[in-house]
Amino acid sequence: MKRTLRLMSAAGALLLAATAAPAMAGTTADLLKRLHEKGILTDEEYQDLVKGQSAEAAQAPPVTPDASGGKPLVRMADSGVGLQMGDVTLKFSGSVNGFYVHDNGEAPSATNMVVGGVATVGGNSSAIRNGLLPGFLKVEAMTNQGGWDVGAHFGMYPGINSVNYAAAGGANSPGNPRALQTAGIDFRQTYLTFGRAGFGEVKIGRDIGLFGSEAILNDITLLSSGTPAGNVAPSNTTLGRIGTGYIYTDFQPQITYTTPSFNGFTASVGIFEPLSSLTGPAESNKQPGFQAKFVYDGKLGGVATRLWLSGISQKHNVIAGPDYTGWGWDAGAKVTFGPITVVGTYYDASGLGTTALNLFDTDGLGNRRDSHGFYLQGLATFGKISVGGSYGESHLDYANAADALANPLLVDKNGSWVGQLRYGLNSWVTLLGEYVHTTSKAHNGNKASSDALAAGAILFF
Repeated sequence: MKRTLRLMSAAGALLLAATAAPAMAGTTADLLKRLHEKGILTDEEYQDLVKGQSAEAAQAPPVTPDASGGKPLVRMADSGVGLQMGDVTLKFSGSVNGFYVHDNGEAPSATNMVVGGVATVGGNSSAIRNGLLPGFLKVEAMTNQGGWDVGAHFGMYPGINSVNYAAAGGANSPGNPRALQTAGIDFRQTYLTFGRAGFGEVKIGRDIGLFGSEAILNDITLLSSGTPAGNVAPSNTTLGRIGTGYIYTDFQPQITYTTPSFNGFTASVGIFEPLSSLTGPAESNKQPGFQAKFVYDGKLGGVATRLWLSGISQKHNVIAGPDYTGWGWDAGAKVTFGPITVVGTYYDASGLGTTALNLFDTDGLGNRRDSHGFYLQGLATFGKISVGGSYGESHLDYANAADALANPLLVDKNGSWVGQLRYGLNSWVTLLGEYVHTTSKAHNGNKASSDALAAGAILFF
């Protein structure tokens, strides 16, 4: 009976301590120790109460001693795959894809040699490879500090095919389909952002360019293969429609400012790392490049519409030759009415080249070559099934008569037809099948053509 009364007294003291001073760490343990020291609790009673208190503490929910208003310190992000830790949101997004691609090209001959052509010459080949997109994993840490929304962004783009690092192109160099090799990881994105309502956003780091970005981001072959290029030894990417309708925008070091949206209108302007010519004489560029993009995204007459206009300009300082300025612009529209989406783009440039920025941009002496191109595209979606098609071409002109005499095999036109079928398996996975017919024509009349079939899937999360 006495033991029971002592335990009841101890329990009452514990309850009083817990209600009177809940925030005092160690209060319960200290009280038990004092009751034991004063002889109120025997050794056995003390040990029993200590064990019981330890068991209750193990089962109790964790206390978060922060200013979160009682919310857990770590919780799921409101959207996407991620979590929130205090006032920082950490998000993950990514994509994985793979395709079986069979490319049927012509056997090499004197009449199908085209310098700068993208149609396959060399016979048939089969590959399991990435499409126009490699895989990617993007990690973003975002928060609000001092009234500014700030973020750190990292984008890693691994491929499924082994690559040859000894060749030009780094992680995207020509493939190396042999045992004991490794795939490449293209770290395309590393940039910071800061902005707030009414101010817009500043981006500093490496990310996709402004000129030509809308053309590739709205291209249906972005999710598939398009023109394979190098299917015998595949790298991390195909060409898609690059070089057969637009010049590749690329991922470039930049400082870019984007305005807030004004009734659907936004403008972006930036300074960029100057790029040297890929095929011209050596350069020592002294000034940055400049790019800008203007976008309207809204409804015109009740029809969902996206319009864009972008431009690029850069001065090239040739070490042994005349300086020149390469420039270009592109414009386009994307219109959606019911289940149908139509896209049209056009670009015009001088000293910018074809397929990639500054590829075949001059005659080798600093004399600029002009170029232009376009593509038209349609996509119809009925439930989980989408059917699409597109046609596009890119043209490259001679710089002058001397250029024509020196380079008769230079590409005049690259073009392709694309037919595509999609099936949305679920919200993450899309199955795709595609047929592509590609042609390349040289200024001297040489012509090459190839046909490709691709089938596979792409996943986004």
